[in-house]
Amino acid sequence: MKSLAAVLALAVAAPVFAAPHPFDVHDLVMMDRVSDPALSPDGKTIVLQVRETDYAANKGLNGIWLVPAAGGNPLRLTDKALNATSARWSSDGKNLYFLAPKDGTSQLWRIDAKGGAAQQATSLALDVNNFRLSPDGEHVLLSLEVFPECANDADVVACTAKKLNERKADKASGTVYDKIFVRHWDTWADGRRSQLFIADLGADGKPGKLYLLSQGIDGDVPSKPFGDDSEYAFSPDGKTVYFNARVAGKGEPWSTNFDIFAVPAHGPYAPKNLTADNSAWDGWPLPSADGKTLYYLAMKRAGFEADRFGIMALDLATGTKRELDPQWDRSASALKESADGKSLYTTTDDWGDHALFAVNIASGKASKLVADGSVMGFDVGKKGLVVARQDFQHPTDVYTAAADGKSLKQVTHFNADRLKDIRFGDAEFFTFKGHGGDTVQGYVVKPVGYRKGEKYPVAFIIHGGPQGAMTNDFHYRWNPETYAGQGFAVVTINFHGSTGYGQKFTDAISGDWGGAPFEDLKLGWAAAQDKYKFLDGDRACALGASYGGFMAYWIAGNWNEPWKCIVAHDGVFDSRMMSYSTEELWFDEWEHNGKTQYEDPAAYEKFNPVNHVKDWRAPMLVVHSDQDFRIPLEQGLAAFTALQRRGIPSEFLRFPDENHWILKPHNSVLWHDTVNAWLKQWTAK
Repeated sequence: MKSLAAVLALAVAAPVFAAPHPFDVHDLVMMDRVSDPALSPDGKTIVLQVRETDYAANKGLNGIWLVPAAGGNPLRLTDKALNATSARWSSDGKNLYFLAPKDGTSQLWRIDAKGGAAQQATSLALDVNNFRLSPDGEHVLLSLEVFPECANDADVVACTAKKLNERKADKASGTVYDKIFVRHWDTWADGRRSQLFIADLGADGKPGKLYLLSQGIDGDVPSKPFGDDSEYAFSPDGKTVYFNARVAGKGEPWSTNFDIFAVPAHGPYAPKNLTADNSAWDGWPLPSADGKTLYYLAMKRAGFEADRFGIMALDLATGTKRELDPQWDRSASALKESADGKSLYTTTDDWGDHALFAVNIASGKASKLVADGSVMGFDVGKKGLVVARQDFQHPTDVYTAAADGKSLKQVTHFNADRLKDIRFGDAEFFTFKGHGGDTVQGYVVKPVGYRKGEKYPVAFIIHGGPQGAMTNDFHYRWNPETYAGQGFAVVTINFHGSTGYGQKFTDAISGDWGGAPFEDLKLGWAAAQDKYKFLDGDRACALGASYGGFMAYWIAGNWNEPWKCIVAHDGVFDSRMMSYSTEELWFDEWEHNGKTQYEDPAAYEKFNPVNHVKDWRAPMLVVHSDQDFRIPLEQGLAAFTALQRRGIPSEFLRFPDENHWILKPHNSVLWHDTVNAWLKQWTAK
């Protein structure tokens, strides 16, 4: 407890650096976070969202900003106190709609694009989670969480609000469940579903009476926990609404069978399943501008959340479907159509970048447009693109580009004053022969203040997912530059299972968590030391979260020789218990040969870290959070118990108010200070 208290004392204030200094967690948490760029209908103005940090209040404050597409000074449109998010242009470009809290609930607001006071557009008893405006500007779609038993009530919102109030008044606190999910990500289920409603927009810009569009859909629209308005859309004429949903009954926690539904926008409201022929994931509908085609994303293997998303085209007149890009071995994300209707834009991981691609609709050929970093959002206008881009040394800013990605021009500089005094470490990607002789990519970051001829301690970072990658981005939880700023060199490996190297490479990790990826980590560590002589292999610590946390535990019992210490954040310690306590069962079952633990116990024991505790020896810091329902708290507690019982130097950092991620500013500072102190303790000369 003494060491934790000492670290906590360091986290009570965010210092303001007035001179050049190495990048630090205090810099990280105070960066303005730019996101969600959207072009006005005339293409002249970009609206974007900026999250500033109120460190004293321990939270972020969101605001809506405007910037000329041609360049110029950005203008804050909404008052900081509103905490406004998700701005969307009205069809005529005169107004912006957005979400902001009011009296404890999230509501829809409207503001004149020229400025002025924002007007509250809805005053509902429930949260408006997300929304979409119709192309003609006469209607709005709203997603609200309601009780299914209220669906046939004359006022679904009032019925749901009444039931919620009755629950609050009930002195008994217990809840009876008859199916899972009982909890998901970081939230306990209360029986409500996110459902899609439509309303007319009056002359005053306020929605009128709500009508339920997703009638009879026993699923969430959009999906939980991270779904947004990209999962539903109006047809160009506003007469039809398309949305995706998973209808799986009691099998929902082990199903990835999302389908796309079509429903008349003005009744009778009877959704029709357009993708019932595919038992895997179909989602993110995008009607073409001419209204003839519905583009969407589709997987092919049921139960596999990391399967490749191919781009599909559904002819709405004939019902025929075709995949546009079968030869492109990347997994697409949400789509946007080019102004000429000949291409679709999408982003995806690609060899260490998260790049923007254009896919030709006729040929399926994919062309990389914007790379050398990570594209975190984009929009398409009649004359070109707007892109939210970041890289190792630059948080997100907004850029414009021609339709072909050329003439990339930065138009915002939100963190320029902060960045001018920060020193970063230089990063370099490298490749080596990994498992099976395959080419595997990793990167090394030099410590700030690097001097040729010296050797430096190493932070060996293992990414999560496991179908993910460490890319050229400005990460707010696992940013390699925070370690470089502390004097560490950083090594990370995008092992078999990582994204951006083809689906076969991504598939390789399933059923083999401690096999090919483990071999890649060993070979990559050896290759990095051979290539970069400044890496001090005798002063290195391994650290990771989620799958990286699993691998930290696996390394502890199977490859502990190189490591002076280990950090395991929210990792799987006991695969057997994980299979019975996690919420999204499809993930765990697919990763174990598509079988449950009771059907194939050997698959769960093959790479189970708990079976190798007798071989642990490296000092370990374990981090876990109470609200992590993906990999529950008991996994971290059990690992710490094992360490203490074995007499291995160890510490346990617990966050009662965080989920699988560390999000609050003060908690982020405490996390980094604790981890850095642990690394320094065990790598000191």
